[in-house]
Amino acid sequence: MTKLQLRRAWFQVHKWIGLALAILIIPLSLSGALLVWDKPVDRLLNPARYATTGTAQLPVARYLAAARAALPPGAAIASLALPHGAGPVIVQASTPGAGSRPGPPPRTAVWLDPPSARVLAVADSRSGALRVIHRLHGSLLVPGVGRTIVGWIGVAMMLSCFTGIWLWWPTTARWTRGLRWRRHRNLDTNLHHLTGFWIALPLFVLSLTGAWISFPGVFSPGRADRGPPRFRGGAPIAETRMTPQAALDAARRATPSPVESLAWPTDAKHPRWTIATAGSTLMLDDASGAIAAAPARPHGGPGLSGLMRRIHDGEGMGPLWQAIIFVAGIIPALLAVTGIIMWWRARVWRRRLRRPRA
Repeated sequence: MTKLQLRRAWFQVHKWIGLALAILIIPLSLSGALLVWDKPVDRLLNPARYATTGTAQLPVARYLAAARAALPPGAAIASLALPHGAGPVIVQASTPGAGSRPGPPPRTAVWLDPPSARVLAVADSRSGALRVIHRLHGSLLVPGVGRTIVGWIGVAMMLSCFTGIWLWWPTTARWTRGLRWRRHRNLDTNLHHLTGFWIALPLFVLSLTGAWISFPGVFSPGRADRGPPRFRGGAPIAETRMTPQAALDAARRATPSPVESLAWPTDAKHPRWTIATAGSTLMLDDASGAIAAAPARPHGGPGLSGLMRRIHDGEGMGPLWQAIIFVAGIIPALLAVTGIIMWWRARVWRRRLRRPRA
């Protein structure tokens, strides 16, 4: 196969990937760009949850009592999140009958004012605009096979990035010629060529990490679960030996890092509290009060799988990388639109060429 034939073959692959996936790439990429700033977006969509009156904090029992009064009957408190600086206290409880449903266990969240324990808002974890955006990005709102579809879109996007760079590379001049703005007379074609080149590498990384998250059994055979670590475990046990305040005090004595969240034990045979601090997780034995383990736990879980998730969503990766992946979420929608325009113009051009021959 000659270089020209190979280029034509890669062009066909690149073109049909773009045309076939354009309608899916646009919502997937735009929702991903929005989720880079999910916390500011949540503040914008739900200002009542963050209408706090100060930063002073009360004993844990006050927050739990206020949350129980706002929760539906039968709900069991599963976790408590404490703010650092301005922000609400968040109590999450398992919904009755959650164990009978597949997928992540449903939770009811209660937002509380730290100085007064006043209830700011109550919402189900499966409701709200931001939750819909998360589901759209993770599974395209398709139950069951949606996550698999998203994973294969990531694989196709990696191939599209590779073929796009191949087609961008100038054939008769130095590669720096490809950096010129006016490689074509049409604005959409110039946009497609230039933005596609600059975003190809970040988009390849995001596609790879997205496929990694969608197919954990393929990339990380040791992981039996198919969901993020925050969804592991069952419902919290009915009664604990230690009080939440005692567990919190034990964690504060064990580490100087501020406590971010406290999760209730879920295993009746080996009950352990999970206390997340800045950069680590403490496993506290409910019976003895001893620290069972203190492994490093960055966002998204430990090890390579956690790194893939942090790279993909940008949390904890710094503002520069967050800005890059935000742009990498906007640009694919632009590439999809300009690619369709280029394809349609080429069809019209070929049709006009056939008319004189006929």
